[in-house]
Amino acid sequence: MSAGRIPNAEIAIVISNKPDAAGLERAKVRGIPARAIASRGLEREVYDRQVVAVLHEYKVELICLAGYMRLLSPYFVAAFPQRILNIHPSLLPSFPGLESQKQALEYGVKFAGCTVHFVDENLDAGPIILQAVVPVLDGDDEHTLSERILKEEHRIYSEAVKIILEGNYRIEGRRVLLGAK
Repeated sequence: MSAGRIPNAEIAIVISNKPDAAGLERAKVRGIPARAIASRGLEREVYDRQVVAVLHEYKVELICLAGYMRLLSPYFVAAFPQRILNIHPSLLPSFPGLESQKQALEYGVKFAGCTVHFVDENLDAGPIILQAVVPVLDGDDEHTLSERILKEEHRIYSEAVKIILEGNYRIEGRRVLLGAK
Protein backbone atom coordinates (compact mmCIF):
# COMPACT_ATOMS: atom_id res chain seq x y z
CA MET A 1 0.00 0.00 0.00
CA SER A 2 1.12 3.59 -0.37
CA ALA A 3 2.68 3.82 3.09
CA GLY A 4 4.70 0.69 2.29
CA ARG A 5 3.72 -1.10 5.49
CA ILE A 6 1.98 -3.93 3.66
CA PRO A 7 4.19 -5.21 0.83
CA ASN A 8 2.51 -6.80 -2.20
CA ALA A 9 -0.91 -5.41 -1.25
CA GLU A 10 -3.07 -3.18 -3.34
CA ILE A 11 -6.34 -1.43 -2.61
CA ALA A 12 -8.72 -2.64 -5.30
CA ILE A 13 -11.66 -0.33 -4.53
CA VAL A 14 -13.07 1.89 -1.79
CA ILE A 15 -16.83 1.62 -1.22
CA SER A 16 -19.13 3.63 1.01
CA ASN A 17 -22.85 3.87 1.45
CA LYS A 18 -22.38 7.62 2.01
CA PRO A 19 -21.53 9.60 -1.15
CA ASP A 20 -19.82 12.34 0.90
CA ALA A 21 -17.51 9.93 2.80
CA ALA A 22 -13.99 11.36 3.07
CA GLY A 23 -12.49 7.98 2.16
CA LEU A 24 -14.03 8.14 -1.31
CA GLU A 25 -12.36 11.47 -2.06
CA ARG A 26 -9.03 10.27 -0.63
CA ALA A 27 -9.19 7.22 -2.87
CA LYS A 28 -9.95 9.28 -5.97
CA VAL A 29 -7.03 11.62 -5.26
CA ARG A 30 -4.76 8.55 -5.10
CA GLY A 31 -6.17 7.08 -8.32
CA ILE A 32 -7.95 4.25 -6.51
CA PRO A 33 -11.39 3.27 -7.80
CA ALA A 34 -14.10 4.53 -5.45
CA ARG A 35 -17.83 4.03 -5.47
CA ALA A 36 -20.76 5.15 -3.38
CA ILE A 37 -23.56 2.59 -3.23
CA ALA A 38 -26.63 4.06 -1.58
CA SER A 39 -28.19 1.92 1.13
CA ARG A 40 -31.11 4.14 2.16
CA GLY A 41 -34.43 2.33 1.92
CA LEU A 42 -32.90 -1.04 1.03
CA GLU A 43 -33.13 -4.19 3.11
CA ARG A 44 -29.76 -5.27 4.44
CA GLU A 45 -29.27 -8.30 2.18
CA VAL A 46 -30.48 -6.48 -0.94
CA TYR A 47 -27.85 -3.80 -0.31
CA ASP A 48 -25.17 -6.35 0.60
CA ARG A 49 -25.75 -8.24 -2.65
CA GLN A 50 -24.99 -5.04 -4.57
CA VAL A 51 -21.78 -4.49 -2.62
CA VAL A 52 -20.68 -8.12 -2.96
CA ALA A 53 -21.20 -7.92 -6.74
CA VAL A 54 -18.87 -4.90 -6.94
CA LEU A 55 -16.28 -6.57 -4.71
CA HIS A 56 -16.33 -9.64 -6.97
CA GLU A 57 -16.09 -7.40 -10.04
CA TYR A 58 -12.85 -5.94 -8.61
CA LYS A 59 -11.60 -9.39 -7.51
CA VAL A 60 -11.28 -8.30 -3.88
CA GLU A 61 -9.61 -10.90 -1.65
CA LEU A 62 -9.73 -9.14 1.72
CA ILE A 63 -12.28 -6.61 2.92
CA CYS A 64 -11.19 -4.02 5.49
CA LEU A 65 -14.04 -2.16 7.13
CA ALA A 66 -13.43 1.24 8.67
CA GLY A 67 -16.21 3.40 10.02
CA TYR A 68 -18.75 1.04 8.48
CA MET A 69 -21.76 1.34 10.76
CA ARG A 70 -23.93 -1.47 9.37
CA LEU A 71 -24.20 -5.13 10.30
CA LEU A 72 -23.35 -7.41 7.40
CA SER A 73 -25.91 -9.96 6.30
CA PRO A 74 -25.19 -13.69 6.47
CA TYR A 75 -25.05 -13.58 2.64
CA PHE A 76 -22.19 -11.04 2.70
CA VAL A 77 -20.23 -12.87 5.40
CA ALA A 78 -20.63 -16.21 3.58
CA ALA A 79 -19.33 -14.64 0.35
CA PHE A 80 -16.02 -13.78 2.08
CA PRO A 81 -15.49 -16.29 4.91
CA GLN A 82 -12.73 -15.14 7.25
CA ARG A 83 -11.82 -12.48 4.69
CA ILE A 84 -13.55 -9.50 6.31
CA LEU A 85 -11.75 -7.43 8.95
CA ASN A 86 -13.00 -4.63 11.16
CA ILE A 87 -11.37 -2.23 13.60
CA HIS A 88 -13.25 -1.33 16.77
CA PRO A 89 -12.24 1.32 19.34
CA SER A 90 -12.48 -0.88 22.43
CA LEU A 91 -10.93 -4.01 23.86
CA LEU A 92 -13.62 -6.39 22.68
CA PRO A 93 -15.66 -8.08 23.96
CA SER A 94 -16.02 -5.00 26.20
CA PHE A 95 -18.00 -2.04 24.87
CA PRO A 96 -19.21 -3.22 21.45
CA GLY A 97 -21.30 -0.96 19.26
CA LEU A 98 -21.43 2.81 19.35
CA GLU A 99 -19.74 5.28 21.71
CA SER A 100 -17.15 2.83 23.01
CA GLN A 101 -14.95 5.51 24.56
CA LYS A 102 -17.93 7.04 26.36
CA GLN A 103 -18.91 3.60 27.63
CA ALA A 104 -15.36 2.94 28.87
CA LEU A 105 -15.17 6.29 30.70
CA GLU A 106 -18.60 5.83 32.28
CA TYR A 107 -17.68 2.34 33.42
CA GLY A 108 -14.48 3.63 34.99
CA VAL A 109 -12.01 1.26 33.32
CA LYS A 110 -8.31 1.92 33.80
CA PHE A 111 -7.43 0.65 30.31
CA ALA A 112 -9.18 0.98 26.98
CA GLY A 113 -7.89 0.28 23.48
CA CYS A 114 -8.81 -1.13 20.12
CA THR A 115 -9.40 -4.47 18.45
CA VAL A 116 -9.00 -5.81 14.92
CA HIS A 117 -11.30 -8.78 14.44
CA PHE A 118 -12.81 -11.00 11.79
CA VAL A 119 -16.37 -10.03 10.97
CA ASP A 120 -19.29 -12.37 11.40
CA GLU A 121 -23.05 -11.72 11.35
CA ASN A 122 -23.03 -10.43 14.93
CA LEU A 123 -22.08 -7.00 16.27
CA ASP A 124 -18.33 -6.78 17.00
CA ALA A 125 -18.22 -10.47 17.84
CA GLY A 126 -15.84 -12.20 15.39
CA PRO A 127 -12.53 -13.80 16.41
CA ILE A 128 -9.93 -11.27 17.60
CA ILE A 129 -6.75 -10.88 15.55
CA LEU A 130 -4.93 -8.06 17.40
CA GLN A 131 -5.58 -5.66 20.25
CA ALA A 132 -3.74 -2.62 21.59
CA VAL A 133 -4.09 -1.25 25.10
CA VAL A 134 -4.28 2.46 25.95
CA PRO A 135 -4.31 3.68 29.57
CA VAL A 136 -7.29 5.75 30.61
CA LEU A 137 -5.90 8.89 32.23
CA ASP A 138 -7.66 10.69 35.07
CA GLY A 139 -8.21 13.81 32.94
CA ASP A 140 -9.47 11.95 29.86
CA ASP A 141 -12.66 12.80 28.07
CA GLU A 142 -14.07 11.06 25.00
CA HIS A 143 -11.98 13.24 22.68
CA THR A 144 -8.58 12.73 24.34
CA LEU A 145 -9.12 9.01 24.81
CA SER A 146 -10.33 8.66 21.21
CA GLU A 147 -7.20 10.40 19.87
CA ARG A 148 -4.87 7.98 21.65
CA ILE A 149 -6.90 4.98 20.60
CA LEU A 150 -6.97 6.16 16.96
CA LYS A 151 -3.15 6.16 16.82
CA GLU A 152 -3.17 2.52 17.93
CA GLU A 153 -5.97 1.67 15.49
CA HIS A 154 -3.83 2.86 12.57
CA ARG A 155 -0.86 0.85 13.80
CA ILE A 156 -2.57 -2.48 14.50
CA TYR A 157 -4.91 -2.46 11.50
CA SER A 158 -1.94 -2.43 9.12
CA GLU A 159 -0.28 -5.19 11.15
CA ALA A 160 -3.43 -7.32 11.09
CA VAL A 161 -3.90 -6.92 7.34
CA LYS A 162 -0.30 -8.00 6.78
CA ILE A 163 -0.74 -11.06 9.01
CA ILE A 164 -3.90 -12.15 7.18
CA LEU A 165 -2.52 -11.54 3.68
CA GLU A 166 0.61 -13.52 4.54
CA GLY A 167 -1.53 -16.33 5.95
CA ASN A 168 0.54 -16.18 9.11
CA TYR A 169 -2.20 -17.37 11.45
CA ARG A 170 -4.69 -20.13 12.13
CA ILE A 171 -8.03 -20.15 13.91
CA GLU A 172 -8.83 -22.64 16.66
CA GLY A 173 -12.34 -22.14 17.95
CA ARG A 174 -12.52 -18.40 18.61
CA ARG A 175 -8.78 -17.97 19.03
CA VAL A 176 -6.65 -16.52 16.25
CA LEU A 177 -3.17 -17.96 16.71
CA LEU A 178 -0.49 -15.79 15.13
CA GLY A 179 2.66 -17.09 13.48
CA ALA A 180 0.98 -20.47 13.19
CA LYS A 181 0.53 -21.30 9.51
